[in-house]
Amino acid sequence: MIGLGFIYVLMGLLVGGVAVLNLRDRTQAKRWGSAVFWGIYAATFLFGGRLPPLAVGTMVIGMALLAGLGALAPGRGVGASAEERQAGARRWGNRLFVPALLIPALTVLGTLTLKTATLNGRPLVDVKQVTLISLGLATLVALAVGMAMLRPPPLAPMHEARRLLDTVGWAAVLPQMLAALGALFALAGVGKVVSALATQYIPLESLLVCVVTYTVGMALFTMLMGNAFAAFPVMTAGIALPLLVHRFGGNPAAVCAVGMLSGFCGTLMTPMAANFNIVPAALLELKDENGVIKAQVPTALILLAVNTALMYFLAFPR
Repeated sequence: MIGLGFIYVLMGLLVGGVAVLNLRDRTQAKRWGSAVFWGIYAATFLFGGRLPPLAVGTMVIGMALLAGLGALAPGRGVGASAEERQAGARRWGNRLFVPALLIPALTVLGTLTLKTATLNGRPLVDVKQVTLISLGLATLVALAVGMAMLRPPPLAPMHEARRLLDTVGWAAVLPQMLAALGALFALAGVGKVVSALATQYIPLESLLVCVVTYTVGMALFTMLMGNAFAAFPVMTAGIALPLLVHRFGGNPAAVCAVGMLSGFCGTLMTPMAANFNIVPAALLELKDENGVIKAQVPTALILLAVNTALMYFLAFPR
């Protein structure tokens, strides 16, 4: 049976390859720091499940120290020149989007079909993780299609992965770190505190008020944490489950799905989501480092209002 370990191995091999390429790049002034940082990150994927929590925590602290001491720097790397990229774009045109579009298409297809797939009478994949597994398989298929189409050097995908990760730097680790922080908050009972405060100061007898509290709270908490995955366990345990699901009989799947989408609206409006909002500004060389956020705020507010309406009208029995 294919489980979540499949994704961990893929990520570990990818990041491990980035570490090796950094180590071998003698033109990079901080190649040792970069190689150690990405090497530790790869080890957490490959061996984290077999290491004691203290060891993994020590490794994470080591990564934080390397990032804080400025031990990371992008290397010159190996890749196609700007002229080669432009020539390829003219040659392939819109067909260049085929590998990219295959990923969401195959992910949806896998999510819908692999749940019931069996091999020798046993499930082919872990049904609890079927979406993530489908995403991993779709990525491999898209990579194979892209390689067949473009016929780049065999190590081109690894060099491009290194270029991207070196450019993003330590911020690439933020989603995983913040998701773990959200789980810690949930275990610490922050959700109960949020629920108590909401019950004390907000008139929660109204379904509409509860829905707005949850969706707007998800967006605001995401803005503080920088990631909807960190806000989700806290706000869901504090507002969605006790009030929207248990008191008002909301559909748990619909409430949680729209709640997560509401959190993503907050992601569009916060510099804490550095890898989404600050790094692109640097890559685009914008004069205003908050330019991406300012451009996204109107869309985020409209989407938040739409999500609130969707949850209110569709997630509850009428």
